[in-house]
Amino acid sequence: MLAMNNGAESLPDDPEKLKGLIAQLQEQIEYQQAQIDHKTGQINQLLEAIQLAKQQHFGTRSDKHDIDQLSFLFNEAEALADHETMLQEDKDDSSEDSTGTEVKGHIRRKGKGGRKKLPDHFPRIEVVHALEGDKCRCDHCQGQLQVMSHKTSEQLELVPMTIKVIRHVKRTYHCPNCKQGIKAAKLPPQPIPGSIASPGTLACVATGKYVNGVPLYRQEQDLKRHDIPITRSTLAFWMIKSGLLGQPLINLMNERLLNYDIISMDETRCQVLKEPGKDPQSQSFMWVRRGGPPDQRIILYDYAPTRSQQVPIDLLGDYAGYLQTDGYDGYTKVCDQNEIIQLGCWAHVRNKFDQALKAQKQLKLKKTTLTAQALNRIRLLYKIEKRAKKLNPDQRLALRQQYGIPILKDLRQWLDKHLMVVVKQSALGKAMHYMDKQWPKLMVYTDDGRLNIDNNLVENSIRPFVIGRKNHLFSDTVSGAKASANLYSLIETAKANGLEPYAYLKHVFTELPKATCVEEIEALLPFKTADELEQAA
Repeated sequence: MLAMNNGAESLPDDPEKLKGLIAQLQEQIEYQQAQIDHKTGQINQLLEAIQLAKQQHFGTRSDKHDIDQLSFLFNEAEALADHETMLQEDKDDSSEDSTGTEVKGHIRRKGKGGRKKLPDHFPRIEVVHALEGDKCRCDHCQGQLQVMSHKTSEQLELVPMTIKVIRHVKRTYHCPNCKQGIKAAKLPPQPIPGSIASPGTLACVATGKYVNGVPLYRQEQDLKRHDIPITRSTLAFWMIKSGLLGQPLINLMNERLLNYDIISMDETRCQVLKEPGKDPQSQSFMWVRRGGPPDQRIILYDYAPTRSQQVPIDLLGDYAGYLQTDGYDGYTKVCDQNEIIQLGCWAHVRNKFDQALKAQKQLKLKKTTLTAQALNRIRLLYKIEKRAKKLNPDQRLALRQQYGIPILKDLRQWLDKHLMVVVKQSALGKAMHYMDKQWPKLMVYTDDGRLNIDNNLVENSIRPFVIGRKNHLFSDTVSGAKASANLYSLIETAKANGLEPYAYLKHVFTELPKATCVEEIEALLPFKTADELEQAA
């Protein structure tokens, strides 16, 4: 590069040489400006990353924003206002109670206030509070007072742990006539033969760990406080045996899951200490599938040592239908092999723009305007889904076709207009390119009213495992991880079908050892009502 000396004396007198010198200086300035722009872009990316990390660590996790303040920061506000007006005009006011209190962002509906009544099926112990002796005499004439009325109130009494010992007495019979015929009563088949754990005990330990997130070592301490010396290793052995016991139910649920043509999938990390061929610090994965018809929801957990594309190939087998996932490319091969129609997830798109907005607002960057434009359009898509929630699939499809498709076309035009302008490595650029790459999959939900706009349901199914992972951190062995997967499958499927987990597990652990045919095992699937389950018990 050319270096200039101070002073005009060093400049040449020849005009041609001066032009050449000016051209060289201009080239040098352009190069330096490009370097400055590049460094500025890198600095902004680093600042965005820092602000996003601070927001994730210290700020709220919610992706809700005050859209009213963001709606009119850009020129296309009129187009969105038209979509908003069409949605509002078409809304059936008779379907909802329009009375309520105006609150910023929504209308607070009128409802019954006060404390909710305790359920009637709980046993009641009546404690009567009465006046006795001299207190039951009139202060004026000293006459005996009589009951005029009474007022009843209720308190909830919780008992921390109720412990019983079931003593099995097996009687032996003989024939007094021939002195030869001898018979003995048999103990019913048990979930763990020879163990002191009853079906209720196994259900209690399982719900403690897999529903309430209480690690086995804490349950061990709780039992010790009640003079029950059961070690953590014994509790772990019980859980492994319980998970293996439920395998026939898992197999039947897997068949029904694959026979329905809509499945959602996701995966999350887990750690197994004693896994052949792997270090204790290495990560394994818990894969979650959610599907089944609307009246028989199925949620299955499967342990795998890797996150490779072979895992969904093995889990889905010959399945053909819709598969909703996030943007992970590991699902691509199975979709291509089985000709599966893959759905995208608008929640992931919204989350990426939300992260960009949080980073940009802290830096006061002008790009917040573009980010707000995307979030406003996505907000309208979710507003349609909120209205469609109570509709049947055909009505939901019609609503999406009428209102969702125009918004999606508008969003696609917006993306095409701004995609090449924004720096790809910035937070906004990453969000826009992710949406562009996922766009064909993001459109699929408008083809069938049974489909969801996002993958949130299966991600909600992952949450119990993640909460449990924060408490018990890892599995000791592969068999423990697989047993945990089976127990999570039974519990979360029961919850998805409205069953109380402890009652369902106790019923399964009691009846499954007695089952001798497929029909008897099918009768234990978690698709009964709570009343039917109580009657069966």
